[in-house]
This record gives sequence, C-alpha cells and structure tokens, in this order.
Amino acid sequence: MASSKTSTDGKIAQLTDDMDDYMSMTIPDSSPSFSQFETSVQRRGRKRREAESRAHQPSKAELAHQAQLKRDEALNTSLPVSSKGYQMMAKLGFKAGSALGKDGNEHARKEPLGVVVKEGRAGVGMDGERKRKVREEAEADGGGGVKRRETEGEFRERQAREREQKRAEGLCWAAMRVLEGFEGEDTTTVRGGVDQGENAANPTSKPTAGVNLLWRGLVRDRDEKERERRMRYDLHQSLSRNAAYDDPDEEKQDRQAWGTEVEEVEVEDPELDEFNKLEPTERLGKMVEYLREKWRYCFWCKFQYPDETMDGCPGMTEDEHG
Repeated sequence: MASSKTSTDGKIAQLTDDMDDYMSMTIPDSSPSFSQFETSVQRRGRKRREAESRAHQPSKAELAHQAQLKRDEALNTSLPVSSKGYQMMAKLGFKAGSALGKDGNEHARKEPLGVVVKEGRAGVGMDGERKRKVREEAEADGGGGVKRRETEGEFRERQAREREQKRAEGLCWAAMRVLEGFEGEDTTTVRGGVDQGENAANPTSKPTAGVNLLWRGLVRDRDEKERERRMRYDLHQSLSRNAAYDDPDEEKQDRQAWGTEVEEVEVEDPELDEFNKLEPTERLGKMVEYLREKWRYCFWCKFQYPDETMDGCPGMTEDEHG
C-alpha cells in the first residue's frame, strides 16, 4: 500500500511540473508586424525619391567639391606598391618609409612635395603681393596683423555723420541760390567792377572771379554744365558741316561751338577751392550770417525782415528755430 501511494504522489508532482512549464512557456508571434508592411503611399514616396536621386544633375559647385575631395584623397594616398613607379624605384634600392638620395642624409625628404592647386587667373606672385599689402596695411593700422572691426555704435555714428554732412551740403546749394536771387541783379551788368557789355544779359557767360565767394560755386557749376552740353552738341553736329564755311551772321556761341572762334576758358580759382574744402556746416554758417547781415534775410524763417533788428526771428541756427 505504501509503495503504490508513493508512485501516485510522484505522478501527481510530475503532472504539476508539466502544467507549470506549459503555463510559463512563451509562443513567438510568427505573424509579421504592421511596420514590416509597405503601404501604397509609402511605396510611391520611395519610388519618387529614388527617381529624383537618379535624375538629379549635380551643379557646378557640387562637381567642383567632388573633384576637390577626389584630388585631396589622391594626394594624401601614398604610392601603391603595384604602381609602375614604385616598382622602378624599388629596383633602384628604394624601401617604403625611407628617404631618397644617399644614406645618412638627415635633410632628405621622406614625403613628396605637397601640391597646391592654384585658383584664379592671376600671376604666380600675385598671392604674395596681396599678402604683403595686407601685412603693410595691418602694420600701418597698428592692429598687429588683425584688422579692427567697427562696432555697432561706431557704425551708427558714422552713418549719422554722413547723413548730416549730405543734408548740410544740400542746404549749402539752397543758400547759394538764395544769395544769387538777392545779388544776381547787381552782378548782371557789372561783375567785379567791370562792365560786361553784350554779355550783361547772360550771367553764365561772364567770368566768375568777381562773383561773391559764398555763391561763386553755383555759377561755376552752371558754367561747367553748359560747357559740357555744348561740347556734346558740337560732337553731334561736327560731321554735318564743312569746317571751312564761315557765316558772318553767326552768333558768338555758335562760332565757339563750330570751332571758328576760341572759347575763353575759365582759369583756376584757388580761393573757391579753399572755400569748398571747408565742412558743409561751416560754409552754411557763413552764408546764413551773410544773408542776415546784408539782406536781413533769415534762411531758416524764409523771410526778409524790414529792419536790422529782425524782430521775431528765434536766432541764427536751425536748432533755435525748432
């Protein structure tokens, strides 16, 4: 009875172990996951990308970059053993890693000279000349070889200063035109104390030496523009007229245009050149002061006052006028 009971208990224990193994075992999922499938949309996108990659034509920049990579790779690669050149050198006693030439030469090269590809169409020594100029400019600036960059504040100040100078230059031309309006009648008949005769009706045909220095530049600029206009007209008409023809009724300007009479050329005016070297604000100040003292005219008010007191004018500067 005891032996039969023991065998029965052993079978029950073995059955329990089998049941535990069955419950704990994992069955791998043989069905493919959803990510392994390629939908029609994904397939179309893949085929489109493959077609675009096959049809892509590299640009010049891409081709140049690829050529540079290949060139650098070839230059950095040592001479292969299978090459004809290496075999010829090996027959003459060359060994890999050794230097060329006689044995014991410490200065012999073990690597060939590096190849520097020259870009551009400049001469061989142009790069050295450019480097020399850059070095001289850096030494002149005292930057120690590094060019000093302009800060944002300095850039804004420079821009504001240039705008102010340009505005002052425009105001100078406006003040010169005002002066011409006041004094142009006096200089029409007599300029510099000399009667101009037939040229009195045309102020641009008279010499500018006797004109007031403050607005002499306006007359000089107008004369130069008129001279350039006549030169262009002469060039256009020169092929349509015989140079030997002489018309007694021809005006003086026409004679000058056709070259039958020598034109009086204005001489240099060093006084005007020195005046134009002044800052625009300084020249404008002189003009404004002259208008107030002689003509009782305020350039900022745009009004000519009846007396020298100029009652009602805030002052001489633009800031005082608000």
